[in-house]
Amino acid sequence: MKQVQGKVAFITGGSRGMGAAIAKRLSQEGANIVFTHSGKNPEKANEVLEAVKANKVKGLALEADNEDPNALQRALETALQEFGRLDILVNNAGVYIQKTIEELSLSDYDQVMDVNVKAVFIASQIAARHLKSGGRIITIGSNMADRVPGAGGSLYAMSKSALIGLNKGLARDLGPKGISVNLVQPGPVDTDMNPEKSDHAPFLKDFMTFNRYGKTEEIAGLVAYLAREESQFITGTSLTIDGGFNI
Repeated sequence: MKQVQGKVAFITGGSRGMGAAIAKRLSQEGANIVFTHSGKNPEKANEVLEAVKANKVKGLALEADNEDPNALQRALETALQEFGRLDILVNNAGVYIQKTIEELSLSDYDQVMDVNVKAVFIASQIAARHLKSGGRIITIGSNMADRVPGAGGSLYAMSKSALIGLNKGLARDLGPKGISVNLVQPGPVDTDMNPEKSDHAPFLKDFMTFNRYGKTEEIAGLVAYLAREESQFITGTSLTIDGGFNI
């Protein structure tokens, strides 16, 4: 049975990697999908949109970079105007800059915090005003909030650590309305941005009991579970999915 049939899901950064897998999986479960993309690769966005629509649901791809809060706000408003409701928000878009603390600039700081934290805050705030009982806010964090395996990850780890506090606070704020809020913290996942065949992959795989990267479909499966009615009692939780990376 399709457990999110007829619901509307809004996904940031849905044209590639985990975001694309999440859009496809939720559409397979019956959700209508709205996703944002940066506009840098419209062909990829169109491929995901066609895959979504192939599941006999409605789909909408909107160009909106998470660095631009006004664009993100307009995208959410467009989704609400188009569908008249919002049931599931997936904060997926993120950016990673690997530099040591001596190398980082304030512009690096602003970019990472704007995309990884500020945009999540803005989208969640707008969603909170429209979600009804049974609504979901699901944010993609990182297991680097708990463990930084090498040099150059301080800024990214800080941004993803901030999401833990935001997740708990949102769960407290929105629990009385029947809205569940959770954080998914993946470890290394095989994407075009972080391919399993990269030079540093063997170092990272040594941390994991399965000695492999995660698959985008595995992350999407956990997100789909959190979107279902059966997960209603899970809220304010950080769920790590990293193949034993943090053991």
